[in-house]
Amino acid sequence: MTTMTTITHPASPPATALQDRVGPLDAARHILTLAWRSLVQIRHNPMELGDLSLQPLMFVALFAYVFGGAIAGSPKAFLQFGLAGIICQNALFLTMNTGVAVNTDITKGVFDRFRSLPIARSAPLAGRIVADVVRQLWSMAILLAVGTLLGFRFHTNPVSVLGAVVLLVVVAGAFSWLPVLVAMLVDEPEKVMMLGFVVVFPLTFASSAFVPVSTMPGWMQAWAAVNPATLLVDAVRGLLVGGEVAAPALGALAWAAAIGAVCAPLALRAFRRRS
Repeated sequence: MTTMTTITHPASPPATALQDRVGPLDAARHILTLAWRSLVQIRHNPMELGDLSLQPLMFVALFAYVFGGAIAGSPKAFLQFGLAGIICQNALFLTMNTGVAVNTDITKGVFDRFRSLPIARSAPLAGRIVADVVRQLWSMAILLAVGTLLGFRFHTNPVSVLGAVVLLVVVAGAFSWLPVLVAMLVDEPEKVMMLGFVVVFPLTFASSAFVPVSTMPGWMQAWAAVNPATLLVDAVRGLLVGGEVAAPALGALAWAAAIGAVCAPLALRAFRRRS
């Protein structure tokens, strides 16, 4: 009679489930890591830094020498008023590059690799925004340097100038979630750029960026007074050359908080749905 022996194998330990949520410190580390990944690409594509340098230089030179004489009597006089507007307009337009880059990464399948990693869900999007904020600092420095060479003069102290940079970075970072949201909803990078002409272009020109609000028609003055671009420009102008700062800065930050609070969750939700 043959006896059959049953061999019992020990149960394998259950596979560790991938956590959907990570702690705040880990999420911050993931965001900074992906931001660094985006920034080091400049070494392999130096033309990207050239674009960030050439566009600000053209903005300052063209606005100063084309509009300066007609609006303020001279390029130097115009820059005292208009440089803050040029800086703010450039910052808002550069946020379109963030949306284009995000949409391009999704289209090319880069984000498919990110989704396979145990990282925070927000890291791919927030990491790109943080990287582009650093790029914003470079453009701001170019604008201030070129403006100074063309005759712009600061009438405040270094702390106020630093405050203007911080305000621009905060508002631009929050505003970046709007083009990122659009990038999640469209299928081509070119469609993201359309946002620049549909939203950012009229937003910045229907403001105090280049002319006083009092010179506009009455119906436009009502909008320009609460326009986030006007509030940002007025605050930055006050920090660079003097004037009211507190009220417009608080208004600009309120707009930034509202845009971020609405667009960031929607962008993350759309990102999960595209996964």
